[in-house]
Amino acid sequence: MDQILLDTDVILHFFFDRKPFAEDTAKILRWCELKEIRGFITPVTVSNVYYLLRKNSTAAKVIEKLKELMTIIDVVIMDREIIMNALHSDFNDFEDALQHFSALKSRKVHLIITRNVKDYKYSTLPVFTPESYIRRKMSND
Repeated sequence: MDQILLDTDVILHFFFDRKPFAEDTAKILRWCELKEIRGFITPVTVSNVYYLLRKNSTAAKVIEKLKELMTIIDVVIMDREIIMNALHSDFNDFEDALQHFSALKSRKVHLIITRNVKDYKYSTLPVFTPESYIRRKMSND
């Protein structure tokens, strides 16, 4: 079973229903719900999603959406070591570095799904766009 980390941008496309990207994320989240794959996010993703959704909605509605997400997705740990690794890395985007090192340290995540593959050029894990991951999974099934 694939164990994937969904980057913040992928989750945001879903919650903001950004076409055409939201459909791909919905498909991946559906596979998580069906336990065909195991999905992970980081605490940073939860915080960013809350902050951005809260700008256009009530706290109660945002919390309800996050609770629903938590029923189908797991969260990897983020600690001082991960932050230090991110700070000392060659990643241009600090948030992506945090996500990468959280996924790596978890030893549970096999690959990262993001819309910004170029930001993960220093990743030691395979990186896919949602579209390329869906193609890969469907060809392996």
